[in-house]
Amino acid sequence: MKKYVYRPWRFYAITFAATWFWWFLAIVFKESSVMTVFMVLGLLSPAAVAATTVLTSRNRALKEDFRRKLIRFYRIRPLSIAAAVLIFAAVVAASIGTSVLFGGSPKQFAFTEDFSFAVGGVSALTTILLASVIEEVGWRGYGEDAVGAYHTWFTESLIFGFVWACWHLPLFWIPGTYHCGLREMGALYMLNFLLSAIPLDFIQTWVYVRNRRSMLATMVFHLFINLMQEKIAMTPETKCIETIFVLLAAVGIVLANRKLFFEREHIGNLLRETENAAEP
Repeated sequence: MKKYVYRPWRFYAITFAATWFWWFLAIVFKESSVMTVFMVLGLLSPAAVAATTVLTSRNRALKEDFRRKLIRFYRIRPLSIAAAVLIFAAVVAASIGTSVLFGGSPKQFAFTEDFSFAVGGVSALTTILLASVIEEVGWRGYGEDAVGAYHTWFTESLIFGFVWACWHLPLFWIPGTYHCGLREMGALYMLNFLLSAIPLDFIQTWVYVRNRRSMLATMVFHLFINLMQEKIAMTPETKCIETIFVLLAAVGIVLANRKLFFEREHIGNLLRETENAAEP
């Protein structure tokens, strides 16, 4: 079987062009009922590009790998997902605790009564579910592997974290989004969100690789992160403190998993397991 060659530049160029095309239309038609449609189409773009790339690749191993990452529960290691969830919960608790020490309200430990945003006729909960599930099909379905095929997982996390942060940029100007709310509060909060994406992706990569590159595992963790960010009553200032603790957690995870982040055996061999299984 011919070895598949990942094409990250092509994937990300098409993904950004498709996503930003729809999101710029959402910005232009922000007073229109079709804004929500454009918003959702942009959100779906990474998954659509990933699925199209895989299904038109003519490579059986790549297609099988995509399917296995998406639906095979045996790839998941529940204890590693539980550990990631507990780590992020500890990050949130430490952030609020630090805020309280400096005069912040202890009410931040409570749950919010409602979500902080809504896009057109789409509820925040629906948006969070879509983002947690559909985004992962695109990023973990092809995007992360396209970079990881040529780099260590440490370098991949740096590259993808930066790219992932940039991908969100148009959202700051789409009315009703969480990101637009940050822009209205000030540039500091926009910058904090963008910077936090990089150390957060190290944790996401750890979950992904530890669970044998399972999209299901990252969907669960992504959903937990989004719900915690929305349903825990942290102030915007506390979320800036949170970025520091996310960075510390990422550093700790990298130091505790140096072999995972710095090994090079997977480079050029991501599909080896699938290719061997597909041989007659």
